[in-house]
Amino acid sequence: MSDASIKGNQLTESCTNLVELLQNRALHQPEQKYTFLLDGKTETASLTYRELDAIARSHAVRLQTLGLSGERALLLFPPGLDYLAAFFGCLYAKVIAVPLYPPKLKRNLAKISAIALDAGATIAIAPARHLENLEQLCDRAPELKAMHWLSAEEFADDGEKWQQPPIHPNSVAYLQYTSGSTSTPKGVMVSHANVLYNIEYIHRGFEHDSESVAVTWLPPFHDMGLIDGLLKPLYLGIPSYFMPPAAFIQNPMCWLEAISRYKATHSGGPNFAYDLCASKISKILGDGQKKLDLSSWRVAYNGAEPIHKETLERFTKAFEPCGFHADAFCPAYGMAETTLKIATVRSGATPTFLAVDAGALENNHIVEVVEGEGGARTLVGCGFPEFGTKVAIVNPESLTQCQPQEVGEIWVAGETVARGYWNRPEETEKTFQAYLSDTSEGPFLRTGDLGFLRDRELFITGRLKDLIIIRGRNLYPQDIERTAEGSHPSLRPGAIA
Repeated sequence: MSDASIKGNQLTESCTNLVELLQNRALHQPEQKYTFLLDGKTETASLTYRELDAIARSHAVRLQTLGLSGERALLLFPPGLDYLAAFFGCLYAKVIAVPLYPPKLKRNLAKISAIALDAGATIAIAPARHLENLEQLCDRAPELKAMHWLSAEEFADDGEKWQQPPIHPNSVAYLQYTSGSTSTPKGVMVSHANVLYNIEYIHRGFEHDSESVAVTWLPPFHDMGLIDGLLKPLYLGIPSYFMPPAAFIQNPMCWLEAISRYKATHSGGPNFAYDLCASKISKILGDGQKKLDLSSWRVAYNGAEPIHKETLERFTKAFEPCGFHADAFCPAYGMAETTLKIATVRSGATPTFLAVDAGALENNHIVEVVEGEGGARTLVGCGFPEFGTKVAIVNPESLTQCQPQEVGEIWVAGETVARGYWNRPEETEKTFQAYLSDTSEGPFLRTGDLGFLRDRELFITGRLKDLIIIRGRNLYPQDIERTAEGSHPSLRPGAIA
């Protein structure tokens, strides 16, 4: 592998946007590739950087010919290489991509319709097979009928006609829509500069090198799957193997087998993924422990939902015989509004466990206790904010900084914070432009999450909007779920709401 595959050169430093990034990689590492594992095992398709660049140009020519630069395009794709090519095709044409998933009549059509309306999308790109029921879709959601529907397979033959548009680093590359679990989905405006900065931030914590290999099963239309799973490997010029989330859910073994087969160094997912693997240890390994080699796995990041010490310990105990090391675990914290990463445990560092008094925590106070004592709750540290990222713990009512032993809302400032919500100036001002009331320091992003800093490390305790207050007690839904989960052996871990 060439030296161009690591950050310590001018290749990625000279790039000001994602279009330049792919062009440079196609020029200097034309044969490096993405490999797609449709069933989680079989290499069903691959795409080199040279091929990705060529197809992106062809997509862009079609979009430019139709005069669609500056418009928003829904990308309605299942996980796969076609999605990646269409995503870069939009970037090459200066069309703002809106990553989603294929519409289904009885499941997600209403949400896709709402996002299309919010984004003011005029284009939808999807594989031809997903356009077969287009008439039915438009009958159910008439607002989609006015959009320009394009088949992913029908792009221009002559990519040489592509005209590279001027792209400012702060131009919006794509809209990352929030899940909408507690409110209407909002489109986070993620710029080219946001992505490049955040990936460099991830790289500095996870310490990739020329031997790094990435494996992922995360959804490519979510921030962690898109950035860490697909865009980070391109930024670093390292091999990327990815599979559909369904392949992992149906057979968790395929994730671990892929890590073993390709000697992956960097891979991860939410806490439930490790729980699922640990709970199916007998089915996953059987008598074949020696066949699974996880010794290459240097960074097993864990984020996107509450992280539990018990999960890390169960997974480590289960897979130590396969070469997995506990210090590979890198708990992480981030969100779409900050592009992705806010803080992570560094590669090679041991995760921090902190036992606190649960009763005091209900009153927003941190009282450290001995683990195992009655009323103790163990929290997992999510690492240190670095690389120009500032975190403040703020009282959500007085808007002043909390004392060191107090729980407050997590506020974030820095280059990794996205530009705001698409076409929502009031919500953007409220969320992205917060200032401390006593010092006027800001602007900060209000994450809506609760936590505290201990020796500069960030600990997450819950979400402000999810907080349940009963007779003055602050109760967190995830704690109620964990208590219910452990109340009977018939209840499946990670499946309680």
